[in-house]
Amino acid sequence: MANQAIEQRINDFMAKIIAKNPGEKEFHQAVKEVAESLIPFIEENPKYKTAKILERIAEPERVILFRVPWTDDKGEIQINKGYRIEMNSAIGPYKGGLRFHPTVNLGILKFLAFEQVFKNSLTTLPMGGGKGGSDFDPKGKSDNEVMRFCQSFMTELSRHIGPDTDVPAGDIGVGGREIGYLFGQYKRLRNEFTGVLTGKGLEWGGSLVRPEATGYGAVYFAQEMLKTRNLDFKGKIIAISGSGNVAQYATEKATQLGAKVVTLSDSDGYIYDPKGIDAEKLAFVMNLKNIRRGRIREYCDKYAEAKYFAGKRPWEVKCDIALPCATQNEIEGDDAKILIKNDCLCISEGANMPSTPEAIELYLSKKILYGPGKAANAGGVATSGLEMSQNSMRMSWSREEVDAKLHTIMINIHKNCMKWGTESDGFINYVKGANIGGFVKVAEAMLAQGLV
Repeated sequence: MANQAIEQRINDFMAKIIAKNPGEKEFHQAVKEVAESLIPFIEENPKYKTAKILERIAEPERVILFRVPWTDDKGEIQINKGYRIEMNSAIGPYKGGLRFHPTVNLGILKFLAFEQVFKNSLTTLPMGGGKGGSDFDPKGKSDNEVMRFCQSFMTELSRHIGPDTDVPAGDIGVGGREIGYLFGQYKRLRNEFTGVLTGKGLEWGGSLVRPEATGYGAVYFAQEMLKTRNLDFKGKIIAISGSGNVAQYATEKATQLGAKVVTLSDSDGYIYDPKGIDAEKLAFVMNLKNIRRGRIREYCDKYAEAKYFAGKRPWEVKCDIALPCATQNEIEGDDAKILIKNDCLCISEGANMPSTPEAIELYLSKKILYGPGKAANAGGVATSGLEMSQNSMRMSWSREEVDAKLHTIMINIHKNCMKWGTESDGFINYVKGANIGGFVKVAEAMLAQGLV
């Protein structure tokens, strides 16, 4: 009966969310995944129920939607949509990336901002949750077109952000080039040099290890999960999706720890290299993707032993550890079944919500090690927080200092997940652990600050 009552409360809660946010399926998915962990916990802690903390966390404090007009290289006027979701500021200024991709819409950004609230809380750093972006596609655009778009986007966004209000960063489609153009325009408009964006260049306020942080962090989190079963990375076969920043540095760190990474992908398909993607091959990928902005299939033109699989995802490849580092919902139920059949023992998410609810259910039913994105990929935003600290102090730390701080943060996130997620049989449910661990800090701050 108790379980039925909890299930009814979850269903009632979700019915209200869906009614208030129609058509936003990614947002519904993210909220439901959290609600399933939190509503039983809230029932045992009525102070959170009385204050309707979860209902308030699921409602953005502010949603900003604006027009972004810009001129292309042919002199034609183009118009895109710009967004910023300022979700929750109970424990610090809003913090979260900007995504430039044609699929960007309100529902996707609300899901990302909602996840960011919990992720930022787990880092233990004073950062609230936010997310933003545009349906602009930087792919195929010239540097000048990207610059003109970024300048127009920041002209509007600049009035809503600041180092003590909202500190955006990069995400899909927003790398060092875009952050540079956005920062330059903010400085021009506001006449101040301040840490309003993270992911900046080293010469102008950036932090060492920031580009590496999300990929490194996902590997550090997987390392902690493996330790709970007396395992490590040495000799393990790794399947990685994506070939951008997160995938590149996850490959680097996993290889340094003695593993063999055999796949990378992009939106067109994946490459499989049975010999492994070593440091020399990774350098080729970095040049291909970061400088030449090419497609991953070109890897096979350079390395004959590799095969390219068009229109497919890498989860059919036999692996010990899977690191999804591409985008949301890239591991569906059937993909999860193949991973489990192939004896994959650990999944650590470098991307945000890359596993569907069906896939997550399968991981948990088979009791494999599963680190959800809000915990496993929190290293990126954690190092953004470290960049904010360095900017505030007008100083910079060494690579070793930042990497050591990042590693410690990931170890502490893992401990927090263990604290809240260890079940009676000893199995660590990292989904439950990350959701409750992230929630408690924000909830206590909201209670302390009154009804705001």
